[in-house]
Amino acid sequence: MPLFFRKKKPSDDARKRLEYQMCLAKEAGADDTLDISKCELSEVPYGAFATCKVLQKKVLIIHTNNLTSLVPKSCSLLSLITVKVLDLHDNQLASLPADIGQLTSLQVLNLERNLLTRLPQSIGDLAQLQMLNVKGNRLKELPATVSGLRSLRTLDISENVLRELPRVLAHVRTLETLTLDASSMTYPSADVCRAGTESIQQFLCRECGIAYYPPSQYVLPALESDGGGTSVDGEDRAVHKYLEEESEWQNKFLDYEKRKEKKMQEKLEFERLLNVGQREHALLVQQLSSQKDEILQTVREDQLRLEEGLTKHQRCLEEERLKLLQQLKQAEQGIACRIQKLLEDNQRQKQSSDILKSLENERIRMEQLMAITQEEAEQLHRREVASAMQQMLAESYKNKLIQMTYESRRQDLVNQACSSLAEMDQKFQQILAWQQLDQNKAVSQILQQIEMQKAAFEALQVKKDLMHRQIRNQIKLIETELLQLTQLELKRQELDTETLQGVITEQRQALGYLLQQLLKEKKQREEELRQILLEMEAKSETKQENYWLIQYQRLLHQKPLSLRLQ
Repeated sequence: MPLFFRKKKPSDDARKRLEYQMCLAKEAGADDTLDISKCELSEVPYGAFATCKVLQKKVLIIHTNNLTSLVPKSCSLLSLITVKVLDLHDNQLASLPADIGQLTSLQVLNLERNLLTRLPQSIGDLAQLQMLNVKGNRLKELPATVSGLRSLRTLDISENVLRELPRVLAHVRTLETLTLDASSMTYPSADVCRAGTESIQQFLCRECGIAYYPPSQYVLPALESDGGGTSVDGEDRAVHKYLEEESEWQNKFLDYEKRKEKKMQEKLEFERLLNVGQREHALLVQQLSSQKDEILQTVREDQLRLEEGLTKHQRCLEEERLKLLQQLKQAEQGIACRIQKLLEDNQRQKQSSDILKSLENERIRMEQLMAITQEEAEQLHRREVASAMQQMLAESYKNKLIQMTYESRRQDLVNQACSSLAEMDQKFQQILAWQQLDQNKAVSQILQQIEMQKAAFEALQVKKDLMHRQIRNQIKLIETELLQLTQLELKRQELDTETLQGVITEQRQALGYLLQQLLKEKKQREEELRQILLEMEAKSETKQENYWLIQYQRLLHQKPLSLRLQ
């Protein structure tokens, strides 16, 4: 702690208030009160003591300041000899002057909320003191001289560290109200203290061995003793009247203190309720905040879970889509390769001179077929050849009927005519009738009819022709590729993709053009075979028997192309 420190100067408002109160107390007709409270004083000014001494002030109010001592230097406590009410609450007083008992007129002394640790012994000289308030200090005990407070009515020693009461307090017969912390008292016991002032006084009187009398029996005799005498003159009456006025004024002051205490209790209760409400409100806000955070966390977790599931589902769909696109791409590439190979083969066949040579050889071979030798005529197996012709005719006729059926059905779908159905029934009846013929009869008929032999030879020639077979195989391949292209386009329409659509269109156009070319070549080859047949018919001898049977047998006995190449 520093030995020297600067005192805090009062603010301008506090200084102005002090000056105003001092001037107000010095005005003519002013009352007997000097109020210099709330002026931020660290010591009582010299002017206050002088004013109380000169103007004989009876009420001195110095509460709510920063006082550490009551009497300043160069001042005497006797300047306050006329003061009856001294209010020093809410200061920083650690002790009272040792000669506080000189204030013989003092009736009210308020020392609430200070730093007092003890009371001076001279406190018992205040014979006129009726109210002593030392609440909220640091007192550990009361001096034994309190028994001299013969007029004390109210004593407040609560909120201290006091644990025992002096027995001599039983001699204060006028004590009506004693306020203390009953739960912390050890002498008298807490139960006695909770019972009230009368119970405490009765206990102390028993401890001292004296009789207890209520305070009401000692108030009037005390007042009467002040004005007692054998002769009543004017001075005694004046003193008696003064004492009555003082007593009335003191009662009013006590009522004021009680109302003040009640207001203070109400204020504390209101503050307590306000604090409880604020705590409840804060707790409610905290609960709402925690619930809000929990709801937000739950919503956030649900959203993350949904987003994760959606992302996973989209990823799976994308993988399936990419996989399907890859498969489609591979299928397209395979189809494109096969189409390219077909086009190259077709181009290569067109450009090859071997085809022309093979055609020429075929023509030479066909001319050789026209000549029938005597040996072939002798070796003719009539029945076997006729049976083979019958099978070939049946197969050829069946194919023609199937083609006619297909044509008639297509015509039926276009025209929706019932007559076509009837014709189809007749044709099918003819087929059934033809199939039910006796095979021996059919064979004998074939042997007798040259036209039927010619028709069987023509069907076998078309079937055995190498060039016609190659054209048919190429047509089947192109039809297969067109079917795969159609299936591929349907898959792409389901996936709503438009990639490589132009490539597919070009491939379809190329395949269609190639199919048309092959159909033309097929028709042209059939015409060439029919022309060869006509030439053979023209060159055949009119008297030659079994001409077509011998030609049919020659085709049957002809070696395959692979054996001839070997």
